[in-house]
Amino acid sequence: MKKMGTAKTQLNQEDFARYEFKYLLTPNLRDALELEVGNFMRFDGHVHKEFGQRYFVRSVYFDDQEHSAFYDKIDGIKTRKKYRIRTYENEFTGSTPIFLEEKGRHNERTFKRRVPIELSDVELICTPEKIFDLLDKYSDVPLISDYVYSVVRKSLRPVVVIDYLRKPYISDFDMNFRLTFDSELRAFPATNLLSGPMPNGLSCIPGRTVLEVKFNRRIPPWFHRILQSNNMRRLSISKFCVGIKVCGIAVDLS
Repeated sequence: MKKMGTAKTQLNQEDFARYEFKYLLTPNLRDALELEVGNFMRFDGHVHKEFGQRYFVRSVYFDDQEHSAFYDKIDGIKTRKKYRIRTYENEFTGSTPIFLEEKGRHNERTFKRRVPIELSDVELICTPEKIFDLLDKYSDVPLISDYVYSVVRKSLRPVVVIDYLRKPYISDFDMNFRLTFDSELRAFPATNLLSGPMPNGLSCIPGRTVLEVKFNRRIPPWFHRILQSNNMRRLSISKFCVGIKVCGIAVDLS
C-alpha cells in the first residue's frame, strides 16, 4: 500500500518581474482618478458587482521570530523577500484558488513567484513539523523547495492576515500596465489563517485607498500626465507592515 503523502504533484510556477509604484488616495482623489482612468482602461474579468466592481483579497504573511521581513522593509533594504499565502475568498470550497507566493524586491524592481496549492496543503505550509511533506508531494517546483529551506533556516511562521477589496484596471493597449485600487484594509494575527469573515480584522489606513501602478518598462504618457496634474508623490506603503503595526506584532523603531 502506498504511503500517504508521497504522491508527486507537478505545478506550474509563475514568475513576474515589474515596477510597482504606490500612492495613498483620499476618497475625492480616488474618485477623480477613476473617472479619468475609465477613459483608457477597463475592469479585469475577476470583479464582482456585489463588491462594487472589486474582488476580495486575503494574504497570510510569514516572518521569523526577529520579524526580519518587517524590519527589512522598514529599513529600506534594497534586496529583500517574504512569503505569503494568497487567496480570493473567505469561504472555502474545493475550487477555491490558493497560492503560495514569494514576493520581493531587487533595487527598484519587484518580483513575484507563485504556485497554486490545495486547501489541504495550508496545514503543511504552516506547520514546521510537517513541512517536509511538501517536498514529498510536490516535485521539481523551485518555489516549494526554497520555501521549505527558508522555514528550516529561519523558523518562518504565519504572523498576520491582511484582507482588502481590490478594484483592478487593465489596458487593451498595454497588457503590462495595470492599476489596482485597494481599500477597506483589515488585519488580524494569523491564528485562524484562511477562515473567518473580513469585518473581524482591525482597520488599516481608514478612509484611504492604496493605488498600485504596475508596469514593465514605463508609465504611459496619459497616466504620467494624470500623476503630474494631481501632484501625486510615490510613497513606500506596505500592507504587510501596516498590518503588523496595527496588530501590535512588531514596532517600527525608525
